[in-house]
Amino acid sequence: MLSVIAATTNEILPNAVTFVVIGFAAFLLPLVARLVRVPAVVLEILFGLLIGPQVLGLIGSETASEGFVLVLAEIGLFLLMFLAGFEIDFTSLEREGVGPILFAIAFFVIVVLLAWLGLGYVDLATTAERVYLTLLISAASIGIIVPALRSTNRTNTRQGQTTLVIGIIAEFLAATGIIVYSVWYLNGFGVELLYVLVFAAVLLSSLWVMRTLAWWFPEQAERLFSGEDPDELGIRFSLALLFVFVGLAIALGMDPILGAFMAGALFAFVFRDSGQLEERLSGFAYGFLIPIFFISVGIRFPLDALSDTAVLVAALSIIVVAIAAKLIPAPLLMVRGLSFRESIGAGVLLSGQLSVIIALAEVGVQIGIVSEGVSAGAVLLVGVTALLAPVVYKVLCPPLEVDADVAVSA
Repeated sequence: MLSVIAATTNEILPNAVTFVVIGFAAFLLPLVARLVRVPAVVLEILFGLLIGPQVLGLIGSETASEGFVLVLAEIGLFLLMFLAGFEIDFTSLEREGVGPILFAIAFFVIVVLLAWLGLGYVDLATTAERVYLTLLISAASIGIIVPALRSTNRTNTRQGQTTLVIGIIAEFLAATGIIVYSVWYLNGFGVELLYVLVFAAVLLSSLWVMRTLAWWFPEQAERLFSGEDPDELGIRFSLALLFVFVGLAIALGMDPILGAFMAGALFAFVFRDSGQLEERLSGFAYGFLIPIFFISVGIRFPLDALSDTAVLVAALSIIVVAIAAKLIPAPLLMVRGLSFRESIGAGVLLSGQLSVIIALAEVGVQIGIVSEGVSAGAVLLVGVTALLAPVVYKVLCPPLEVDADVAVSA
């Protein structure tokens, strides 16, 4: 019996080298990234490319090692999308009022139009790919914006609050737009398109019931958001919610990754004060599973596709369009009381991209809208903007003195 179990395990689990390499990489790469001042996601993708079949071949295609890594990577991707929704600060949006939100929506629409026009000059295979890519590059990354604002003591300034609101709106609307468009692309104008609303309604109702129960049973609810619970019920609750609604998304014909994002966003909408739960969940997810997703992106990175001059030119063109779509309308931020220099700095921050773009590009590949070459362009976009955006922003908007970082009303 034990021999049978051992044989089955050997067919599923990777070899010893894969275990050692992946384990040490997940631990060491963030340390190296901090030393060389490069986002960890960039090093994780490069590391995956290095150990993958196209370079060293430590993990080959169609092997148990690759299959094992891909399973962990898929779970990491679910967590990444859940946290992307979870991190949306609806309280900040409400605090800013209607004016800044409407301005942010208008700014996002302008970015979408510019991205659409710019991509008309890029050699894309289909109109569907152009639509999907337009929404993709119109998104923003809170993971770039928040650290840059904090490092320059500008979070509570007019520039900081304006940039944050636009970033939150852009990330939410772009991801939501991709969800709806993906369902339409797969099923057309059928009843399946209503499944998105059904999913949102079921999820919102469920969370509202949970919030009501939390009001009636505050002591039990406190354990979910407390950082001192030895059973980590908050983590268990979040993961249970994630997997239940990923399953519901699959049952309704939606992409499970996009279902994970909606679950996180609606969780953040209902439970406004999550205490230390977000920090603990992020530590759990970014500590191991999400890095494995980015390593897997590197393992499957279509390096050979970029050897085609046309594909490489298209990828570089996508990067130019993505940056230009944010910088061209940036001077409009002067309407919100920013100087020209501050407006351009905000545009630079909004052009920075991180992990969610890679995740959404992966969704596009899985459902057949986006080609692998275009997906590679999205990965390059993240690499370029994640490196340059914070640096250029600090040049345009140097750090303020601590006592000068005074909150201003928007």
